Amino acid sequence: MSRRIVITGIGVITSLGLDVNSFWSGVVNGKSGISLIESFDTSDYDTKIGAEVKNFHPTNYMEKKEARRMDRFVQFAVAAAKQAVEDSKLEINEDNTERVGVLIGSGIGGMETFEKQAQNLIEKGPRRVSPFFIPMIIPDMASGQVSIATGARGPNLTTVTACASGTHALGEAYRIIKNNDADVMIAGGSEATITRLALAGFSSVGALSRRNDEPEKASCPFDAERDGFVMGEGAGILILEELQTALGRGAKIYAEIVGYGLSGDAYHITAPHPEGIGAASAMQRAVQEAGWKPEQVDYINAHGTSTKQNDLLETKAIKKVFGDYAYKLAVSSTKSMTGHLLGAAGGIEAIITALALKNGIIPPTTNYENPDPDCDLDYVPLEARTKQISYALSNSFGFGGHNAALALAKYE
Repeated sequence: MSRRIVITGIGVITSLGLDVNSFWSGVVNGKSGISLIESFDTSDYDTKIGAEVKNFHPTNYMEKKEARRMDRFVQFAVAAAKQAVEDSKLEINEDNTERVGVLIGSGIGGMETFEKQAQNLIEKGPRRVSPFFIPMIIPDMASGQVSIATGARGPNLTTVTACASGTHALGEAYRIIKNNDADVMIAGGSEATITRLALAGFSSVGALSRRNDEPEKASCPFDAERDGFVMGEGAGILILEELQTALGRGAKIYAEIVGYGLSGDAYHITAPHPEGIGAASAMQRAVQEAGWKPEQVDYINAHGTSTKQNDLLETKAIKKVFGDYAYKLAVSSTKSMTGHLLGAAGGIEAIITALALKNGIIPPTTNYENPDPDCDLDYVPLEARTKQISYALSNSFGFGGHNAALALAKYE
């Protein structure tokens, strides 16, 4: 008998809010979380904007001593995971601990810690490098610390696939439950790379928007005047649960995950395939596993980074998969509001997709004001759309040619 996997809890730490209600309200109302960067001096940078998490106090979620031994991306993950566990009313105890796992993706890991400790090494010498340096920077520590914080002793691992990390984490967690290796997975993505070195690195690649005079309008996916993505930070964590386990404890259900597709471009280290064949393959696989006909899909939460190449290739990929029906699909990029959370993007975007299915509200692509003739789909411009939807995809694509898509359905 096939095991069904549902979403029973969600938690977020984002520039739009530090809890699900404020976050969802921001998304629905087209609020921007993007502003001038405040955490360090950007005077010498071409890009001075980002979607920073403001007013986050880790001691609201953990002891001060614990927080000091975690990089910011791990703090985000633990905070969002605790929210998700509380939201799901999941009790982890000796009876179920071996059946509850953790799988949290991060594209880069502890960049802030890396920079600080490298500076210590250069200025003060090797003896001044923290003994916690390694366990603070490695990407798997988000999963490790969440396991410690929650007591989950089931499958525990991490995905590192650049900007596809969060979606891969959810997809692999879905498979773990489907394969009966766990009944519950705490899964998603976390990232905290609005730092001096990361900003310089992405800027030198030419990937970032330089629209510093209009931060709130800088992320404009699919718009003809898009000039690059805006870096975001935060975490999106979901509780994935086998349906009968969820029903047995009376859990509320947001949506069901019914398919997962992944692929590689085999093309370039940073540029996506110009015809979007890898992106198309991931979507096709997710739709096929879900058992859907393409014309059943109502909505796609696009990767939609606001870069020239990505938005064009994703549009091509959608057309490749859906043919003429692509023009009847609602497609939106919520990165227009949240910025691009890199390895955490898939986590928060899966949450958005689940809430869209549950609440019958399709989030908008804000800042879509200048139509690009090559990007000619229905991108739900400017304002959210009230519409009951049953089937949706959430896409993520990463440097290295990593592609992932999740198929989510309204729970009925």
